[in-house]
Order: sequence, then structure tokens, then C-alpha cells
Amino acid sequence: MIVGVTKEIKNHEYRVGLTPEAVAELVANGHQVLVEQNAGAAIGFDDGQYQAAGGEIVTSAGEVFARAQMVVKVKEPQPDECRQLRPGQLLFTYLHLAPDPLQTELLVNSGATCIAYETVTDSRGGLPLLAPMSEVAGRLAVQAGAHHLEKAQGGRGVLLGGVPGVAPAKVVIIGGGVVGTQAATVALGMGAEVTVLDRSLPRLRQLDSEFGGRLTTLYSSTATLTEQVLTADLVIGAVLIPGAAAPKLLTREHIAAMREGSVVVDVAIDQGGCFATSKATTHADPTYLVDGVVHYCVANMPGAVARTATQALNNATMPYTLALANHGLAALQRDAGLLNGLNVHAGQVTQQAVAELLGYRYCEPRQALAQ
Repeated sequence: MIVGVTKEIKNHEYRVGLTPEAVAELVANGHQVLVEQNAGAAIGFDDGQYQAAGGEIVTSAGEVFARAQMVVKVKEPQPDECRQLRPGQLLFTYLHLAPDPLQTELLVNSGATCIAYETVTDSRGGLPLLAPMSEVAGRLAVQAGAHHLEKAQGGRGVLLGGVPGVAPAKVVIIGGGVVGTQAATVALGMGAEVTVLDRSLPRLRQLDSEFGGRLTTLYSSTATLTEQVLTADLVIGAVLIPGAAAPKLLTREHIAAMREGSVVVDVAIDQGGCFATSKATTHADPTYLVDGVVHYCVANMPGAVARTATQALNNATMPYTLALANHGLAALQRDAGLLNGLNVHAGQVTQQAVAELLGYRYCEPRQALAQ
């Protein structure tokens, strides 16, 4: 198969879909790999490394889209990229379609087969291709929050860990999954007072055991959520419904009642955000104020540490990329978890939550492949 990787064009996105090591693995399995010029140069993967791995350097993304049978990316294709996809071509990347009707429409119209990292599942129902970026984003959320609590950044002027004689900042994390766990790890390491809210009692028990009682775990009722966020210095939104839009857990009233200069970090922004006041921002302009509360809602947070994130992502995606290159659409039939990643195929929406939210007729994935 001819596999292609392009340079990402989203604002301040420096990750790349394939590392030189991944290219070498594909070439060793008999595949041809096209790499857009300078696709990984910003994070230290130069064209010479890709050539040494057996890749062919091409001068434009247009050539990659025109020649490749499968395109491997990181972020969702931008409109100009969507319009270069063609029927029968495979696209393997993060999609996050639920909050993005334009992208969904363009992918449906392309006729391509579009597989989303974020809805691929493993044998236990986990999300193996979302997990590494969730780990990165969870850790970054605390770093970003701590930075924007500084007075010069618009925050309250609070040091996350405090100092002897002065209380540390209070960090409230909504959601105890991968993002929430990683955020709690870093926040505790920085000396903050940490509370995690979740609706799963088994998960809260696991967190209590894992952290040895060093954080507070609370069931996320409406009353408890309100009580906690109103006294928080930093709130991190870390909730996820796979493939669907994130639920709005903080209302405009919550935000208005928070202390001026407090910070909210919405890690769920790729799925539309979990705060009513959230809107996607970029690394170039990451924050805005609502009622005096600093909002950090960068839609590609791991792009800030693009080399680490790229390596972590490729470690997870490589077995699936190789399976698709080796077997094409048959790889989806062989692996039910990979089949769960199928969001769009030949003009059909095959992810139920996306179809219901955006008004498309849902087509069950195996049925779509059989047509």
C-alpha cells in the first residue's frame, strides 16, 4: 500500500502522523511511504531521517493526497485537506466529528473511509489511541492552569503549591479517567490541594487507593460540583463520552459565581467542551475571560509538547496503521476494536453518536462496509 503523511496545518500543530521509526516499520513490511517535505522538521525529525528510513520525500501535501492510498495524520483534516480526499482512500487520524458539522459534511462528501483514533477500542473497551494524548493533556492541563493563575497572565496571583505558612491552591478535577488521573498526579506533585469528582464510585475507590488518601474524592452531584467549583482556584474539565459531544457540566451561572482570576481548563474542548462558556482557542491565543474567570480551551493541547506527544501517539497507533496497510478494509473486519474507529465510509456516517447529533442516517459499520 502507498501510505502518506502530511505536515499538519492547524495553528501551532507540530506533531506528525508518522515518525521515521514508524516509516521504517511500514517499509520493512513492503509498503511505500510518502512524506511531505518538512513534515516533522519542527520537532527534530528531518527529511534525511525519513529518507534513511525508506520514505520518499514529496514537495506538497497535494501530492501526498493524490498518490497515497492511506493518509495518516494527527489532527482532524482542515477543509482544504478534506476536499483532497477521494472515494476509496483511507484516512487515519483524530476526527472529533461531533462538534464539527462542516468537517463531517466534507468527509461524507469525499467518499473516503475515515477512521478516528479516538473511537478505536481495545479488548477491554478502553480507548488505546486516545489514552496517550489524554495522558499528555492531563499533565499539561495543570502546567497551563498554574501558569495562568499567575497575576501577569490574568489569574488570581496564586502559587499552585503555596509556601510554608500560605495555603496551596485548590484544584478541582471533574472526571476521574485518564486525563483526570494524570492531572491529579501533577497537581499533587506541585503541592496543590486536589479534589476529583466523578459519578463512578468504583473509580473513586480506585483513585483513593492509588493516591493513598492524598486527594479528596467526591461523587459528582449537582450540589457537590457547585460547592467545589465556587471555592476552586483551578478547575480542570476532564470528562468524555466516546465519539459524542461532551456534556456541559459547568453552567454560565457557575462561572459567574467563581472567584475573579480563577482558571478553568477545558480538556474536553475537542468534543465541544464541558463548560457552557467554553470556545476553542489556539496556542497562539490560548485564553479569554468570562466574568473575570480565565478560560484555557486550546483544542490541540498536546501540540505544545509535540515531540513527546508524537512519539507517544506513534507507539499506540503503529499496530493499527500496519494492520490497515497490510490488509486494507479487511483489517476492520478482523478487529472489532478497529472497526469501532470507523466514523465515515463511502458517504455513510458509521458512528451512531455523530449521526444522531448532526442529523445523519446512521449506518452500522459492517453494513456500510458490505455495501
